[in-house]
Amino acid sequence: MSRIKIIIKRPIDEVGRLAYIENSLENLQGIVNGCIEAVPIRDDTVIICNSDGKIRDMFFNFRLPWDDYIAGTAMVCGVSGDEFADVPITLDEWRQMLDEWKVNRRV
Repeated sequence: MSRIKIIIKRPIDEVGRLAYIENSLENLQGIVNGCIEAVPIRDDTVIICNSDGKIRDMFFNFRLPWDDYIAGTAMVCGVSGDEFADVPITLDEWRQMLDEWKVNRRV
């Protein structure tokens, strides 16, 4: 089993933190507390979240730039082909993305 570097962001976190995790479906599901969904945010980067987070009324985490939001704990990681990989952005870049999404969201 391989380990990957990710950013974990819980609803109570301003930005989140870097972590190294085992790259397995069971582990990813455990972190988001359910079935996972990968939401592309760049060609090489996805947000992994609970696919039923909004339906299950999980706590609001952050807004996305296309009139949507993430509920519950989320992870940011890279993609390499069909596999999840080390996150290709820094915590500072992630903070900047979150700040831009707050400011530039449609009302």
